[in-house]
Amino acid sequence: MNFPNPFFRWRPHPWHGLETGDDAPNVVNAFIEVTSFDAIKYEVDKRTGYMRVDRPQRSSSMPPSLYGFIPRTYCGDLIGALSEHTEKGDGDPLDICVLSERPIDRAEVILSARVVGGLHMIDHGEADDKIISVLDNDSYYASIEDVTDLPTVLIERLRHYFSTYKLIPGKKETDVFVDRVYGRDEATKVISASMKDYVDMFGE
Repeated sequence: MNFPNPFFRWRPHPWHGLETGDDAPNVVNAFIEVTSFDAIKYEVDKRTGYMRVDRPQRSSSMPPSLYGFIPRTYCGDLIGALSEHTEKGDGDPLDICVLSERPIDRAEVILSARVVGGLHMIDHGEADDKIISVLDNDSYYASIEDVTDLPTVLIERLRHYFSTYKLIPGKKETDVFVDRVYGRDEATKVISASMKDYVDMFGE
């Protein structure tokens, strides 16, 4: 039997076995861990590549977009150096939010995401950026080139969600905050830095 090239006889690890994208950092592959319908925080287990239940969300707010990560990225020293508040990244793949007009209710999917901006988030002194993107072949968002082209309410929802999704009711959390929103040009620099951090950490 002739198999296509490349052919994965076994499932590739979502972080290390998938590609960042042929047009990265402008259009990237995103592996989705959480949908807008999830009240549970799921994330890929770093060792096995399978989905793990991280925690039930403590707050009542739901994710305002698809949420996952960009394969073959790593938030290390180069990511930390881009921030005025940190010296290192959080040691995870770079997070990404993907806006889509039509509801997508399945996780563990791969999609093409066009980068338009990002949120600079600080989590206990480490850079934990969230790239903002739109589904690349979504005609509803075809004219969106930068985060400033999006309705302000969508950015407010993203900022509020990530400002509060680790809050414990009754406890004031001051170590996790969104520092600022940035545009497409800075977002592509963050992605490029995370790709270099990945090579420095894991090799080609």
